[in-house]
Amino acid sequence: MGQNSSKPPPSSTQHVFTSENPVNFSPDLINALQASPETDSTRSKDLELHIQQRVHSELARLDAEHSKRLAELQDQISTSPDSTTESIHPDARTPDQSTSSGGVDHKAAAEGDKLRDLSRQSVQKEIDMLKEKLKRRKLKEDVVQDKGIDKAKGDVIKCLRLNDRRPLDCWREVEAFKEEVGRLEKSFLGKVMD
Repeated sequence: MGQNSSKPPPSSTQHVFTSENPVNFSPDLINALQASPETDSTRSKDLELHIQQRVHSELARLDAEHSKRLAELQDQISTSPDSTTESIHPDARTPDQSTSSGGVDHKAAAEGDKLRDLSRQSVQKEIDMLKEKLKRRKLKEDVVQDKGIDKAKGDVIKCLRLNDRRPLDCWREVEAFKEEVGRLEKSFLGKVMD
């Protein structure tokens, strides 16, 4: 049973075809093949280098196209008037914009300043709102001062000390502790969502 291998011998996997006519190669072809320094590994290396060069040139071309497109878009954005500020505040024009017949540069500069002021104000409002939320939260103090958590934690510790060889007997205390933590999590989430 163990004497025979489960794999067929390797000679049975080879296929040998014999032709009726002998295959003859010219001596010039045989000499050219033997004299050639090129091997399978050098051919594969050359192919790999050729592929790498094509990929590199294609990536360079794509990079050039993207940088050109980016430059075009930046030029288009910098030269076109900002329609978002006008749609937000259509009647909020500075006296310089409404009365002067100045160039586009003057209008673009005034609109850019207005946009910067709007963004600065909105960022400041966001910062103030976040500061207010942080002042309302006192998570660490709430956890430390929560009597239900402290009592449940003390009960678990006391039970584990009494039953140090049988910690599974403290399942009631552990469940009570989990309920207190769940209650605290719900109150925390209620504060955060407000």
